[in-house]
Amino acid sequence: MAERRAFAQKISRTVAAEVRKQISGQYSGSPQLLKNLNIVGSISHHTTVPLTEAVDPVDLEDYLITHPLAVDSGLLRDLIEFPPDDIEVVYSPRDCRTLVSAVPEESEMDPHVRDCIRSYTEDWAVVIRKYHKLGTGFNPNTLDKQKERQKGLPKQVFESDEAPDGNNYQDEQDDLKRRSMSIDDTPRGSWACSIFDLKNSLPDALLPNLLDRTPNEEIDRQNDDQRKANRHKELFALHPSPDEEEPIERLSVPEVPKEHFGQRLLVKCLSLKFEIEIEPIFASLALYDVKEKKKISENFYFDLNSEQMKGLLRPHVPPAAITTLARSAIFSITYPSQDVFLVIKLEKVLQQGDIGECAEPYMIFKEADATKNKEKLEKLKSQADQFCQRLGKYRMPFAWTAIHLMNIVSSAGSLERDSTEVEISTGERKGSWSERRNSSLVGRRSLERTTSGDDSCNLTSFRPATLTVTNFFKQEGDRLSDEDLYKFLADMRRPSSVLRRLRPITAQLKIDISPAPENPHYCLTPELLQVKLYPDSRVRPTREILEFPARDVYVPNTTYRNLLYIYPQSLNFANRQGSARNITVKVQFMYGEDPSNAMPVIFGKSSCSEFSKEAYTAVVYHNRSPDFHEEIKVKLPATLTDHHHLLFTFYHVSCQQKQNTPLETPVGYTWIPMLQNGRLKTGQFCLPVSLEKPPQAYSVLSPEVPLPGMKWVDNHKGVFNVEVVAVSSIHTQDPYLDKFFALVNALDEHMFPVRIGDMRIMENNLENELKSSIAALNSSQLEPVVRFLYLLLDKLILLVVRPPVIAGQIVNLGQASFEAMASIINRLHKNLEGNHDQHGRNSLLASYIYYVFRLPNTYPNSPSPGPGGLGGSVHYATMARSAVRPASLNLNRSRSLSNSNPDISGTPTSPDDEVRSIIGSKGLDRSNSWVNTGGPKAAPWGSNPSPSAESTQAMDRSCNRMSSHTETSSFLQTLTGRLPTKKLFHEELALQWVVCSGSVRESALQQAWFFFELMVKSMVHHLYFNDKLDAPRKSRFPERFMDDIAALVSTIASDIVSRFQKDTEMVERLNTSLAFFLNDLLSVMDRGFVFSLIKTCYKQVSSKLYSLPTPSVLVSLRLDFLRIICSHEHYVTLNLPCSLLTPPASPSPSVSSATSQSSGFSTTVQDQKIANMFELSVPFRQQHYLAGLVLTELAVILDPDAEGIFT
Repeated sequence: MAERRAFAQKISRTVAAEVRKQISGQYSGSPQLLKNLNIVGSISHHTTVPLTEAVDPVDLEDYLITHPLAVDSGLLRDLIEFPPDDIEVVYSPRDCRTLVSAVPEESEMDPHVRDCIRSYTEDWAVVIRKYHKLGTGFNPNTLDKQKERQKGLPKQVFESDEAPDGNNYQDEQDDLKRRSMSIDDTPRGSWACSIFDLKNSLPDALLPNLLDRTPNEEIDRQNDDQRKANRHKELFALHPSPDEEEPIERLSVPEVPKEHFGQRLLVKCLSLKFEIEIEPIFASLALYDVKEKKKISENFYFDLNSEQMKGLLRPHVPPAAITTLARSAIFSITYPSQDVFLVIKLEKVLQQGDIGECAEPYMIFKEADATKNKEKLEKLKSQADQFCQRLGKYRMPFAWTAIHLMNIVSSAGSLERDSTEVEISTGERKGSWSERRNSSLVGRRSLERTTSGDDSCNLTSFRPATLTVTNFFKQEGDRLSDEDLYKFLADMRRPSSVLRRLRPITAQLKIDISPAPENPHYCLTPELLQVKLYPDSRVRPTREILEFPARDVYVPNTTYRNLLYIYPQSLNFANRQGSARNITVKVQFMYGEDPSNAMPVIFGKSSCSEFSKEAYTAVVYHNRSPDFHEEIKVKLPATLTDHHHLLFTFYHVSCQQKQNTPLETPVGYTWIPMLQNGRLKTGQFCLPVSLEKPPQAYSVLSPEVPLPGMKWVDNHKGVFNVEVVAVSSIHTQDPYLDKFFALVNALDEHMFPVRIGDMRIMENNLENELKSSIAALNSSQLEPVVRFLYLLLDKLILLVVRPPVIAGQIVNLGQASFEAMASIINRLHKNLEGNHDQHGRNSLLASYIYYVFRLPNTYPNSPSPGPGGLGGSVHYATMARSAVRPASLNLNRSRSLSNSNPDISGTPTSPDDEVRSIIGSKGLDRSNSWVNTGGPKAAPWGSNPSPSAESTQAMDRSCNRMSSHTETSSFLQTLTGRLPTKKLFHEELALQWVVCSGSVRESALQQAWFFFELMVKSMVHHLYFNDKLDAPRKSRFPERFMDDIAALVSTIASDIVSRFQKDTEMVERLNTSLAFFLNDLLSVMDRGFVFSLIKTCYKQVSSKLYSLPTPSVLVSLRLDFLRIICSHEHYVTLNLPCSLLTPPASPSPSVSSATSQSSGFSTTVQDQKIANMFELSVPFRQQHYLAGLVLTELAVILDPDAEGIFT
């Protein structure tokens, strides 16, 4: 046979099954590996438990009590015991951006405002597992940690990274020439050159101690110190982590809730110059999105007039506040796109003549011809001076232009190059670009803000540009509306623009556009609050401009904001009799009907006072039906009444000075009440205008109401169009949320009847209305739900733990509130998919649990509602749990129970029997006892629980299940015939979850992680406020609560087993959520009890596992479950590393255990103990429970009989 070539010879390979058989054969002495997977064998008089079944765990708490540690304090003891400071509850102050906290100025506020302010200002309540970083679930290389490590490191610049620069090359050539000229001046010859160089060279630095005799040891020590100097402590951690899949046991810490900002843009207005300077010009900036047809920022007003021009207006303008002198602004854009324009509008002082006539001098006169046209210019200046003296407080539209923002950004390039100077002419489609040197380069920066939109429209990394706008368009008196503006902006992007055929106004506006710095100095918020850092209040500030996002932004409110924007749009006085032609609208915010009741809450524009009592719209000359483009910004009072309203007064302004003719003549009145049935009134309005002053008590009525004896323009038809927009973290602007908060606040204040919309809700129908309002929360818009998410969840949780007492009857709202929470959380999960982590946790909800949630009325260092709040007929109390959980409720639903079990053959007679029936059906081993030795502790209503309070009421678990904290109130006891209690949230949450069914249960399962984490934090807070964090674990929680937890875990494990094939994604989330929950419970509850819960889950999975033809998915779920639990930071301690391998007392001890206890000195027994240490014996798996589970998984997978099952 021909010899085969070497590379063609077949290499014999050993398959995985043969490897496992070989390994298994080497350990043939292990009885655990010799038996079949599903057969219980008996070897060497050992009663064994198959590896496929979980053993009974040791009662860890009892074991630690009966086996006290013999070691003194030290490292070994620290390894054996949980540290006493394992869990901490920390109240950390919020980071405040501003020097002064944003809170209302009013001292008296209604309950809803108080709740909002508390929600925005109270400290974060954080539960910290102090040693969590020692577990495998901790990620030491977070982005923030990497940035912290990199602080102070010098930037490494290499020659290969530096691009060749022609200017540098020229500099080198010049330097060579200079050196050549210098050499020509020196004597020729090598010797002469050397002497010359020596004489002109700088001396070398002296080397101290060079000739001293130094021992080698000292030299080594010095070298060692020098090596350690400036050495980074975590050198290898500086290397970025490799791109790998995040470990399943890793749970990221949520971001701190903070105010939302989009991509930020800094605009600096440098100068504005026309061919002629005869009068002051007023400018404003704003962003518009053409595609969405929406203005996406408020106006920024700036004044670039010379002091001489400002002096013309001195009689009409009060002294300017420093906040109105800003010439730079920071715009925020959440959804940047190719359709965003920066629109610049100009106004001038009102004068006689239409806009075209007033703009003509600016188009015909040139600066170069100033000497030739001196007389004409002097005449124009004289006229302008006269108009400024007489009409200085009125404005008229003048000109406008727009900058296509993304053209600037895309053309500017990257931040690596110098800044750019741009000249933009609106008559051309593209501007000309010229480079200029700038020594101050802007470095890289990361704004780290949540934004979305077009990826090509990145506003954080473009090169700063200086724009010079050279042409403006004259305003058309009949085309001032926003709709006309959108048409113009869309036309500007077309090659054949109609605007190019218009005659422009020549001007020169210079502005700088750049990415906003991370922490700009001298910055003011939209409410004019100073942002840190603000070293000197006399410096000209930079204004933050409020964004009106093009689409909804789903971020909860975190700061107090209460602003109102008024946009007068159009007026139709065509059918009004009289000579009303030069029309302006005076806008006032009134708190009463007297003229002196105007409030100074209207923000000033530029070079004026900070706030004023009135604002005027620009005048369109000789137009009876003018359009307006005004924006009036109002600082809303925190608490509004029925008398607060907007008053619009229409004036005819006389431009010609005539004798006995007033400057302004009122020609009409209308108004908008701010509240309508308790809700803020916003939106589009088409209002009728009265010819006469409104009568008394007009403010509580709408102008649409025909008041007797009043004359109206055009027969009481709507002639004035105005839009009112609120940007408020107080007013929800959603009818369903408003109703819910109003009813809850009515319960707090005991104020009846409650007026909501057109309804008057009396006390007798309050219960039905409250329940319907909770159910209707699902119909509210998602955006306001997210904005008020934290307050909404707080109120629902309060209703769970403090059911109200209405007319002497306790109203149970726990079930309705739980259903509402489940529905809201599910909506957020479905609609905000981009906010989920790898485990499907919504970041907004995770932040709420981690930072915001706390037990109601347990706020440290702040008074809680006291017993004084019990007055009236509506109170908070607690109903007996038997009323919440009727005995007839079928908790088993579709799950089948074993009829052979005599304990569950009958109908449960109490809630506890139902829980036990679930536990019994799932085979949960409750052989260990959990006795609450501490007993319940009483606390006054509304106060923090006190550990010294005594129990005032015994709890009968057979019929009436109540929370462990009781409260005394003789008033409520007399009123209702029962002693109300304060429920504990984690107990009620577990109960409601166990008894829920149908769609509610499905919603809760979909977002199980939320309720699990909420429950754990409630448990920790309960222990913290009752000084039980150091208490024995068996006495921390009552047995009924542990029954509910056991039932809950059992049913969820059953769901995982039964639904893993059809709902894979949901089951994976549910599996990890349950594992993280049990991981958390190991730090809080009786650890032996938690081990029994783990056994329950294992038992249910095992019973299903070996009946499946391909169980790989279920095996993977079980391994993930085990991996998460074993990632606990005290994994070693939980495994009792220093315990003896003697089996604990159990209801059914093994034969080897009995033999071991009866003859401790027997050689056979000693040999058996030694053998047990090298095999997965039952005692080993019991005492080292988690390690036993891990090794059991490995042993089963290595078993040759498992081939094909675990592949």
